[in-house]
Amino acid sequence: MIVNKVEICGVNTAKLPVLKEREMKELLVRMKNGEEECREIFIKSNLRLVLSVIQRFNNRGENVDDLFQVGCIGLMKAIDNFDLTQNVKFSTYAVPMIIGEIRRYLRDNNSIRVSRSLRDIAYRALVVRDKLVNDNNKEPTISQIAKELNLPREEVVFALDAIQDPVSLFEPIYHDGGDAIYVMDQISDTKNQDDSWLENISIKEGMKKLNPREKLILTLRFFNGRTQMEVAEEIGISQAQVSRLEKTALRHMKKYI
Repeated sequence: MIVNKVEICGVNTAKLPVLKEREMKELLVRMKNGEEECREIFIKSNLRLVLSVIQRFNNRGENVDDLFQVGCIGLMKAIDNFDLTQNVKFSTYAVPMIIGEIRRYLRDNNSIRVSRSLRDIAYRALVVRDKLVNDNNKEPTISQIAKELNLPREEVVFALDAIQDPVSLFEPIYHDGGDAIYVMDQISDTKNQDDSWLENISIKEGMKKLNPREKLILTLRFFNGRTQMEVAEEIGISQAQVSRLEKTALRHMKKYI
């Protein structure tokens, strides 16, 4: 996603106006007094807020124009609900509103469909969670949130899990300059215990070409379902070394399969 291009939704982002805090307050007062022409000026002067927020979502593969439009909806909601009597900068109030609007859009358009009832429970739980944080200045437990909603704890957990963004098994979680370690490298396989698995995928001969350490690592990883961390602890080397040896062994085996 490119967020530094000049033209987004027909808006030349290089020419967006920037107002001082005093000027913004004056516009807000005039808007509250019914001067509608000030609204468009105020929106344009705060579009840079939307641009800064959508950069946080630049790894989602979403169309930048779509995110910009959704962010503008959040900006307008912030304008409509901003309370001038509170001693808070508009940007401080608006940024969470814009982020929330974009997150709702991403959840509703997730390729993994979640039922409306589950999403409703999850959103209500998030609202209660924010309220409890503000009231108690600490993160509430799931049980406390469930009690406020008068729902079973398990139902709240299930709803919150359902709206989480999926993570790719090939998401890198560590990189030391060599081969990356991925999410899939941290997952145990408790089902793959069949002794005939080796013959079934025709790699028996390939295994014979490996040295003892490589053979042990592949056996522990793919036949015994161990994680790379567990293998590293068992044979006394680092997880990064296990990752490199595993990949080298697999590349070596491909020559004989």
